[in-house]
Amino acid sequence: MVQSLNTKVDLVIDATALTGFTEYGKIMIGDKGFEFYNSRDPRKYIQIPWEEVDNVIVSVLLKGKWIPRYAIRTKKNATYIFSSKEPKKVLRAVRKYVEPSRMVNSLSFFDVLKRSVKSTFKKS
Repeated sequence: MVQSLNTKVDLVIDATALTGFTEYGKIMIGDKGFEFYNSRDPRKYIQIPWEEVDNVIVSVLLKGKWIPRYAIRTKKNATYIFSSKEPKKVLRAVRKYVEPSRMVNSLSFFDVLKRSVKSTFKKS
């Protein structure tokens, strides 16, 4: 069994890790870090200490009514994408340990399109 980073647990919730293959398991948020444990295979887990978290990127749709997924980017440029039953609870728990200025919205579809059009005209 894997040893947890956390000494105190704030939230445990069902979640999905979107890492190539979809993995189902539980997210554990505590005083030392963010952890994901696969429900079927105990060897598949993700542990991210709070010191290593660079940004939390949140995909917000319908003016904040629906949050389909969120990502955690580490200082070593690794990005882990998660989805859970109640994402607002998860993000509120994460906000205790990550500064709110480092929690950012992801780009919308139209922002991505606008950037690509600008970059194509800028090159020529």
